[in-house]
Amino acid sequence: MDFFHVCDYLSAAAQAIHSEAPAQQLWLQTQKERLKTQGLGPLLNDLQANLEPLDTPEELAPIRRCHRYLSHRQDQLDYEGAIRRDLPIGSGEIESAHRYVVQKRLKLPGSWWTPENAEHMLALRVSRLNGEWHSYWATNYLYAT
Repeated sequence: MDFFHVCDYLSAAAQAIHSEAPAQQLWLQTQKERLKTQGLGPLLNDLQANLEPLDTPEELAPIRRCHRYLSHRQDQLDYEGAIRRDLPIGSGEIESAHRYVVQKRLKLPGSWWTPENAEHMLALRVSRLNGEWHSYWATNYLYAT
């Protein structure tokens, strides 16, 4: 789960928990650091302690929305593990990959593709960029012969 997207939910919760901007920023920074170092548990506990009353309409309950959003995605929020493995926790790298994965190959001057062929070409590009080029061809060459 993209860390920036999670921070949108946290920011809305911070504004509901604290009325002053400095306190909101401190709470938000604390929770972001917790997510990266202590996992989701402490943050969910903090949100739970500040949940709006049950009769608060959903659109006026950002803490509840944040708590529900995060608690339903616990298996997608291991930022500590991702950081330890030197993996990105934001989607920026993935979202910008279309420039060098897709466009660099498929948007060559004079080229055109059917959707089926483009999909196969992209699968090959991804395979190559992931370092799986030789194993792909070794496996598929055996089946082809």
